[in-house]
Amino acid sequence: MASIDRYFASSRNALRRQWSSPKIAIRLIISNVIFWCVMYIQVIIFYNISTGICWFQSGAYGMFFSIYIAVESGIVPILLLFIFGLLTANNVHKTRQRIEPTGTTHGGRHIQGSKTSRKDAQLHKMLANQILVFIILNMPNPCFLVYKAFTLNTSKSVLRSTIEEFAGNMTYGLIHLGFSLTFINFIISSDMFRKEFLQVIRVNIFRQHPIRVSTVDRDNNKDSQVK
Repeated sequence: MASIDRYFASSRNALRRQWSSPKIAIRLIISNVIFWCVMYIQVIIFYNISTGICWFQSGAYGMFFSIYIAVESGIVPILLLFIFGLLTANNVHKTRQRIEPTGTTHGGRHIQGSKTSRKDAQLHKMLANQILVFIILNMPNPCFLVYKAFTLNTSKSVLRSTIEEFAGNMTYGLIHLGFSLTFINFIISSDMFRKEFLQVIRVNIFRQHPIRVSTVDRDNNKDSQVK
């Protein structure tokens, strides 16, 4: 959803940009939570607890659920992130290309027709890095689940079962690692995020007076004043 939002926000089409708003984002977040709670009601019915382990039933449902998880948690998110990440990059590239030739001279001063704000540029960079990390760390799990679905009814030795269990746990570990790296990714990617984070520490922990942090490119303000 964040990648889709960035695509709409970076679009040159005014109607598409209207879809990128806090109001729509809140509605989608609430709808998303409700939708996935309903989708996973099946777990209450088709999961069993055996020897202290909660696991899905074997047989046809086991194969279906393994493929379902691989598609829902791996293939679809990665595909959507990849597609909308490329579309967003394309929008930004077109905007930059459009900026160069639109410069005009008025009263001896050079005026540019439009300019991507510093805030948007850093948001695009943060999202691009997050998409890259997500794809790298989430790809192994759906691959493992597809393998497990097709070998579900295969007779396996104790050693092979142990190796597969270990590999499966490691793929889930990579997913959790991806979630924990979000903050580090934002700190590294965005100067604006670092300043806002230091601002929070300064005000809320050390009880110091806040320092004004500019989130909008000053050049944009100058251009608008000249116009």
